[in-house]
Amino acid sequence: MVPDNNGEKSNRIPISFPDADESETESGTSATANENRANTMTSDNDVISDEEIPAHEDEPPTPSPQADGSPGEVSAVTGGPEVAELVATRAELKRLENEVKDLRDSLARRQADFENYRKRMERERSETYARVVVDIAAKLLPVLDNLKRALETEASVEASESDEFRHFLSGVDLIYKQLGGVLDALGVKAVPAEGEQFDPHLHEAVVTEPTEDYEPDTVMQEIVRGFKVGDKLIRPALVKVAVKP
Repeated sequence: MVPDNNGEKSNRIPISFPDADESETESGTSATANENRANTMTSDNDVISDEEIPAHEDEPPTPSPQADGSPGEVSAVTGGPEVAELVATRAELKRLENEVKDLRDSLARRQADFENYRKRMERERSETYARVVVDIAAKLLPVLDNLKRALETEASVEASESDEFRHFLSGVDLIYKQLGGVLDALGVKAVPAEGEQFDPHLHEAVVTEPTEDYEPDTVMQEIVRGFKVGDKLIRPALVKVAVKP
């Protein structure tokens, strides 16, 4: 028989199942922990991800410009073939500049050597010419002296001689003058003597005479004429010198 529920007081005792509640609680706690670990891993991945690291941190620093405004040396490995070609061109330009500098220095030395050689050759040529002229003049001067003596000796007797002899003396005089002109053209000059102060470098005193008409050490008379070429003496003048009485 079924009891009547409407008239009687319920005698039910509530029964709880702790195992089920704890299982549900542990399941919720485990899910929460798993979710927190997933969030943590996601957060860590956001921080450590290599894809978000800036790419320029792995590149070498760009070289700063030089003090003179020219760009610094660029690495051919990081710059590509254009930069490598630029570096090679600069190296070749530097090599060519050094080569041009060396060639200019060599040219300057060659020019200096040639200039010294030219001056030396001109000096040697002048010295050789002067030496040859001195040798020739030294051989011709005795002939000139003899012609002069002949003219001086025959001048005293010219008045008593015939016309033919006078013409002969005129011819000798012309030869004497012509020979003197040749020596003059070669640069042979007579040494000043009579009336000049005695110079031991140009004069040779063969006679001295005490006198008051001339100052002491003055050339009174030229006995044999002296000659020179430029500053080189061919022979000294033989002179008579005045001395103090």
